[in-house]
Amino acid sequence: MAALDKTEKRQRSEVVNMRIDPNQLDLIDAAASLCGKSRSAFMLDAAYRAAQEAMLDRRLFCLSDEQWEAFNKALDTPPTKNEKLTQLLTTQAPWE
Repeated sequence: MAALDKTEKRQRSEVVNMRIDPNQLDLIDAAASLCGKSRSAFMLDAAYRAAQEAMLDRRLFCLSDEQWEAFNKALDTPPTKNEKLTQLLTTQAPWE
């Protein structure tokens, strides 16, 4: 059987193993049960949310020269006229 190339291998589900303290595992199991999820689903959801937060919280971006030019071009391009946004921003809020 030929070895799978990296692209084909990445399309399959991966197995992640970890060691975990029994007290932590009990807490995770209890929380997963409360949410009606399996331990794996609960841990995957939590890890995925943490990964998203880590990515969204980045404040330093390293860009190539080409990416830097595209970024600056996007910043320098005047916004397009948006009638609905203009109307929203000029309408007085009901509580005011």
